[in-house]
Amino acid sequence: MEIHNMAGHLIRRLNQISMSVFQAAMKEAGYDLTSVQFAALNAIAQNPGADQATVAGMIAYDRATIGGVIDRLESKGLVQRTISKRDRRARELSLTDSGQETLGRLRSVVRALQPDILTGLNDEEKAEFLRLAAKAATAGNSLSRSPLISHPDDKSDSV
Repeated sequence: MEIHNMAGHLIRRLNQISMSVFQAAMKEAGYDLTSVQFAALNAIAQNPGADQATVAGMIAYDRATIGGVIDRLESKGLVQRTISKRDRRARELSLTDSGQETLGRLRSVVRALQPDILTGLNDEEKAEFLRLAAKAATAGNSLSRSPLISHPDDKSDSV
């Protein structure tokens, strides 16, 4: 079986490329942050006071492992957990001052690395790829172990 032209293989390869480009850009910028940690920071900034489960849904990440992501962000001084005033059992997430400053700096880094992920494609091809990838991701969302759950306060154009 030839796998090199199969969607799953190509998507996995593009994910590897994306992760490598992201990590190299973070290292060059002097940060130790994963793409999932960046996504969580961005989601928390857009929806301060959200709980971990909500953040997991907003970034299509597994609810069982989002706690470790938040733990690492908290240990880096970027995120804080506070007891909810509405439900004392719940913990609300917000960015610290350092988290806001870091996210502000990293948004431009993340914007700048995007062309390197789809290197070899011209602008028209990149736009078409993104359109088709978004269409496929939306259509297959319910098939995911961690479906994307839009949040009513989502301001998703903030990267």
